Amino acid sequence: MSGSAPQVLFVTSDRIGDCVMSSGAIREIGRQVPGAEITVACGPTAAALFRAAPGVVKVIPWPKQKAAGHWRALWRATVGTRWAMAVDVRGSGLAYLLRAGERRIYNRSWETGLAKVETFSRMMKAQAVMEPEIFLDDQARSQAAAIIGEDPAPILALAPISTAADRSWPSDRWAALVERLKAEPRFDGWRFMLVGGPGDHPAAAPALMAAGLRGIDCVGRGDILASAAAIARARLFVGNDSGLMHVAAATGTPTLGLFGPSEWWHKAPWGPKGRVLASSPARGEFRPITELTVDQTVAAVLALHDAFISGANPDQP
Repeated sequence: MSGSAPQVLFVTSDRIGDCVMSSGAIREIGRQVPGAEITVACGPTAAALFRAAPGVVKVIPWPKQKAAGHWRALWRATVGTRWAMAVDVRGSGLAYLLRAGERRIYNRSWETGLAKVETFSRMMKAQAVMEPEIFLDDQARSQAAAIIGEDPAPILALAPISTAADRSWPSDRWAALVERLKAEPRFDGWRFMLVGGPGDHPAAAPALMAAGLRGIDCVGRGDILASAAAIARARLFVGNDSGLMHVAAATGTPTLGLFGPSEWWHKAPWGPKGRVLASSPARGEFRPITELTVDQTVAAVLALHDAFISGANPDQP
């Protein structure tokens, strides 16, 4: 850290999705505090997302501990610095216990129907919506290239994973989806890339087996930034309501998110290339994700293809 540059603390989530949705704060901090050196505190699995972010000089991997011990650990790591600004996505009282010129603290009372990206923008008092961003580096791109190989065939990325069982479309339906798309003329010659973390192999295995020789195994291979770089190479992405869904949208890859009993209007993939298929399209009404059929999902994937690949949209990748 520089002795003269203003220091900014950005406390974000232990969840990848919230880290991505709040990632626009990095650029906004740079606008509000020119020349800022940013320290990011986030969950260990999300830490790689910020290693190449502009202005970030330090990333504190911040694992949860019993009896809120992680908050005490973060306070000890940050209390000795005079912060020009303290930003807290978690909405805790930590920022009030630090010496800070300005504070930006999330308030759940703002969650009144807006997308979460918009409520994070409100937190930062930004003049415009803070666009989520993935900060790729050469290391991540190299890892992705090694996984994908030299085959130039277009790629459909699939993320049949989630942190919660009720947000996970059944793995056998993911396999059926792949089988249907393999036989679909629109996807003739395409490859099917399964993405996920180290513990996601059981959820991804049926779809990967269905893909056969046209499959790419990107499950648990590299960190989250390597997965992001691989997804950025895909032409389309389909996934459960998960952190990887938000990663895909932030890379600019046309994204279809499958939603069950969660607030799709609040956490939909952000941006003009984001689409939602929800078990209940009515806000405030929740149905099991198992009510989504393979036929519905195939139709939604084909619509995504037609919007961004077939030339119907001039903003296609």
